Amino acid sequence: MAFSYRLLSRSKQLYGSQAILNQQLAFPVRYYAKEAAPDGFKGDEMLKDIFRDLKKQFDTAIGVFRKEKIIIDPEDPAAVSHYAKVMKTAREKAGLLSESQRIQYTIEEETKDIPDARTYFLQLQEIRIKRDLPDELGVEAMIMDALEKVEKEIKKPLMRNDKKGMALLMAEFDKINTKLGVRREDLPKYEEGLELKIAKAQLEELKKDAVEAMETQRKREEFKNEEAVDVKSLDIRNFL
Repeated sequence: MAFSYRLLSRSKQLYGSQAILNQQLAFPVRYYAKEAAPDGFKGDEMLKDIFRDLKKQFDTAIGVFRKEKIIIDPEDPAAVSHYAKVMKTAREKAGLLSESQRIQYTIEEETKDIPDARTYFLQLQEIRIKRDLPDELGVEAMIMDALEKVEKEIKKPLMRNDKKGMALLMAEFDKINTKLGVRREDLPKYEEGLELKIAKAQLEELKKDAVEAMETQRKREEFKNEEAVDVKSLDIRNFL
């Protein structure tokens, strides 16, 4: 452990806090502009408030991670599950959005001025692609087929404020959900699955960064005779 600490503490390739919180603190600045700024409220003051809030969130989240031992083993379900729980605790205490909440926020922001259903769903597709989210079940094609069916029935483009037309579309969506075996009451389970995938991906990134850092440092003369260290033996708390 002495070697691993010396090795990684000397390397600038591994920043535990950045690796862990790099996505958690991806908070849209537009959130702070939901309400009009008071008269005389200068831009630099608003920026100061934003950075103060972010620093507070960062410190709170890091405080949680400093209390928990994280095993960098993305192939161990127990390690992934524990990391996901720690992330959730840190996020909740720091008042940060979950991945699904961030996606929902993005959807609301980018589609609020779209009047018709077709453009709305095309925008959802663009958001999915930008966030690198897979459409493994081909749901988008099913949605567009359902939309085609409804628009053919009402004989005009479906507008989002058309209550009757949207009700027809929702009925088609219920059929799709039944076909796919998706139930509304199972949504929390799907969100938990998403959080586990994110946790595993972050552990994989941490492992990759740690291995690269150690391999780079071992090329230095002072570390040439040191033995390799198992990444799973590292304690992230030493690097926060």
